[in-house]
Amino acid sequence: MYKIQTLNAISDIIHTQLSADRYTVSKDEPVPDAILVRSAAMHDMTFDSNLLAIGRAGAGVNNIPIDRCSKEGIVVFNTPGANANAVAELVVAGLLMSGRNIAGGIAWAKGLKGQGAEVAKLVEKGKSQFVGPEMRGKTLGVIGLGAIGAIVANAASRGLGMNVVGYDPFISVESAWSLSTSIHRAASADDVLAQADYITFHIPLNDKTRGTINAEMIGKMKEGAGILNFSRGELADIPAVKEALASGRLSSYVTDFPSDDLLDTEHVVCIPHLGASTPESEENCARMAAMEIRDYLEKGSIHNSVNFPEVQLAEPEAARVLVLHENIPNMVSTITAAAAKEGLNIENMLNKSKKDMAVTVMEMAELPSRNALDVLAQVPGIIRVRVFSA
Repeated sequence: MYKIQTLNAISDIIHTQLSADRYTVSKDEPVPDAILVRSAAMHDMTFDSNLLAIGRAGAGVNNIPIDRCSKEGIVVFNTPGANANAVAELVVAGLLMSGRNIAGGIAWAKGLKGQGAEVAKLVEKGKSQFVGPEMRGKTLGVIGLGAIGAIVANAASRGLGMNVVGYDPFISVESAWSLSTSIHRAASADDVLAQADYITFHIPLNDKTRGTINAEMIGKMKEGAGILNFSRGELADIPAVKEALASGRLSSYVTDFPSDDLLDTEHVVCIPHLGASTPESEENCARMAAMEIRDYLEKGSIHNSVNFPEVQLAEPEAARVLVLHENIPNMVSTITAAAAKEGLNIENMLNKSKKDMAVTVMEMAELPSRNALDVLAQVPGIIRVRVFSA
């Protein structure tokens, strides 16, 4: 019986993947085999040696100590694409708000409360201050053409009649196939900046991307362009954004990540982090995270891990030994030599790596002895050893 701890309210859809005869699921589980989490902060948590995996029901993993998990042999999963449609729909709404000042107009209209029969006249008299351009024929720049960026690009092109130019040096084959043929792929981010009337960012937050939306980048944009940031608030240098808005260099800044500095700033629309806040999105993320956890716990298959390589495995035919280890020279030969010394006959083997981490899978005819597994686990560079049987 596997034990799963939930750190947030997770959709009951997880029970379609985690059957009651094999899993116990509780927010109070003290020694879990795996943890399912949404936004709860985990950096100050201490992990028991039994913890094998963490499933993040969402794409961002800033709330999880990834490096520490890697060192402790804890595979961390996320759910890229599960909330893509929900976020993309909100981006399209943000795009319309950035051009038409819809949010400002609604707030102004609410201020007319109490004017009685004069409201209609006041609306006609005051509406001109909220005039804004249509999207049709304008150019949208999309930086990051993953699951969300691709949906936004297609919607803007097909639904809004916009010219769409995108840039993503790491675009996947799946995302590339999903893009409309009308979308132009730029050679560089600067190429997008130079021609777009509106630019939306769909890139991960890390040490390299933090502060990407800064004065230097804004200086390469068209005068009066608008920015949409539905990825992470820290992508933007807020003082630089505010200065560009004040000078007219930027026409608008729409974000799903409000901050105190932005809330009273003109030409800024702050949405209260609603990107993935749909029942469909929450169910999709929970289902995918539970499936990833199930496949890893039961057969060692790794899909959508942020710290270990992709290893797609079927059910073991006899015995399977999965080794999580550092990605260092001669590690595979060291593992096979140690296995041979313990009399383990390897019938088939797979090795995959991802940055500093690697996985070696050995298929065998018989289950190794506990002593042999313990010896293997003591090999320098090996972090965790797991065994599965048919």
